[in-house]
Amino acid sequence: MNRRAFLFAGVAAAALPAAAWARGGGIEVIYVGGWDCPYCTKWKNEYKADWLASPEFKRVTWIEIDPPRLREAYQPRYWPADLADVLEQVPRKHGTPRFLIVKGGRIVSNELGVNKWAITLDRLHKLLG
Repeated sequence: MNRRAFLFAGVAAAALPAAAWARGGGIEVIYVGGWDCPYCTKWKNEYKADWLASPEFKRVTWIEIDPPRLREAYQPRYWPADLADVLEQVPRKHGTPRFLIVKGGRIVSNELGVNKWAITLDRLHKLLG
């Protein structure tokens, strides 16, 4: 990670409840969870480390919306301002963990639940070519 991205990540993490790490590319992968969500904890424990170490991770912009309470996951205050349009596109604003793939500002994949992570990765592979 270059110095600017590292600095930005630190400032963003301190300034916003949602952590975002810019990794480059025109595709964003957004994780929506909550600290008190047992299914989110399951995803983090079983899949997150492998995801962060994957070559695909390095080709996308990874964004985490991870407020203290899962019922707050879709409140605009936990979403970076530049993702307000994406939040508006989410059809049912409840349920976590949710995995969104965004390309060109539009949601192209919207999966809910730990068991949908594999579908998200499959769609991401296809988009990345």
